[in-house]
Amino acid sequence: MMNDYISQQTAEDFNKAKSRAKMNAILNKLTWRNPDLLSLYEVTKIIKPKKETYLGMRTIEISKIIGSEGRYRDFSSAFLPKREMLRRRWMSIDQARLTDVTLPPISVYSLGGWYFVRDGNHRVSVAKSMGVEFIDAEVVELDSEVPLEPGMTMKQLKQRVVEYERRAFMEQYKPSYLPMGEISFTTPGSYPEMVNHILVHKYYINQDSDVEISFEDAAKSWYKNVYAPIVAQIREDNLMFYFPGNAEGDLYMWLVRTWDEMKRTKGDASIEEASRKLRKDSGASILKRWAGLLKERIDPE
Repeated sequence: MMNDYISQQTAEDFNKAKSRAKMNAILNKLTWRNPDLLSLYEVTKIIKPKKETYLGMRTIEISKIIGSEGRYRDFSSAFLPKREMLRRRWMSIDQARLTDVTLPPISVYSLGGWYFVRDGNHRVSVAKSMGVEFIDAEVVELDSEVPLEPGMTMKQLKQRVVEYERRAFMEQYKPSYLPMGEISFTTPGSYPEMVNHILVHKYYINQDSDVEISFEDAAKSWYKNVYAPIVAQIREDNLMFYFPGNAEGDLYMWLVRTWDEMKRTKGDASIEEASRKLRKDSGASILKRWAGLLKERIDPE
């Protein structure tokens, strides 16, 4: 009799949680909030943590769990179950709760003060559905100087990373000698890559000089002789029209990579040829790209 009651109760709990997940998804769409958990893999691919530290056993706030290593598609941003396939495992965890069975701690990564579940997604889901505020966890901390928050989209995270990289560049190099109002990117990793471009330019200049030039002089020369002419080609060919939502700096990076690849494979190529190839190989029609940008604004990822 007791087993029948528990089975009925766990089934009811799962159905309620799944229904709430559907309702939250609708509300999140209406308010343009991200309805999904963040993917640890996608986040770390952008942030690129440099080290990890084992912190051991901790009691953590469930409200600060915002992502998962492998099950981010199975649960909503509120860690409610989205898929019917989760029912059996979810109900077994709920049954353990109802019968006072002690479950092992979950395992999480800590990143920027928030948590991503490595193991124990169902335990988190059941606990959160029942209003539990804290849970025991084995914690591994990943270093990050980029702030995270619940409900962030990958697009917003990328923007945060780009903003962080720009601030870091400005603080380290204090580039008053460059027209930084004209140089901007929307792709993470672009400011460090720009520094590398300047350093490579500096290397080639120094080959013909007895005195090593400064980073400042190399940057001025890079802007005048490399960046500005390539951006002029981008404007002449109206490449921005084919890549809506991007900055001229993004097109500069892509055009340089295309040009380098053509020179490696053909032995010789002009910047004009590289520009034509980039436009040809864009991978989508103009209409499709603009439609994608419109969809992104209406229904952000």
